[in-house]
Amino acid sequence: MVEGAPARAEAGEQGALFPDASVPDELVGYRGPAACQIAGITYRQLDYWARTDLVSPTIRSAHGSGSQRLYSFKDLLVLKVVKRLLDTGVSLQNIRVAVDHLRRRGVADLAKITLFSDGTTVYECTSPEEVVDLLQGGQGVFGIAVSGAMREISGTIHEFQAERADGVVEPVEDELTRRRTRRTG
Repeated sequence: MVEGAPARAEAGEQGALFPDASVPDELVGYRGPAACQIAGITYRQLDYWARTDLVSPTIRSAHGSGSQRLYSFKDLLVLKVVKRLLDTGVSLQNIRVAVDHLRRRGVADLAKITLFSDGTTVYECTSPEEVVDLLQGGQGVFGIAVSGAMREISGTIHEFQAERADGVVEPVEDELTRRRTRRTG
């Protein structure tokens, strides 16, 4: 949590889903419009999910008119998973229960699990044996590999301007700048 940022209720934070440091700097984040494009959601969805603590921005939350939420890489991943579950017909209420369950369990590494659903219920799968058990019930299910969503976000995130919560400006180096640096260095 950033110093000076208001403390958020544990249920509204994604930190419990990602206790390791295998994701980008916790001070680097993306504003609402970029988060919407990266996750494939509308701003209205983003705003509602933030206000209801389904997916809260962990870097910086909004503090009145004109302030900007700042979403971390972890937040973007959770937004993407929620969107995929919605697209397959899972109700927002069931998604909320699933996300809360994962937070309460304190999943050690969310990227190692796959979420399955039959359109009504969301299942967690951490090994091939569990997949077999789920499918023997006779109902077709689909899977969302969280690591796949993570790779997808990692592949497109560089197209968007990141912002640091502490105000430090990181230089954006494009191809032309790299060529000039090589020539002069």
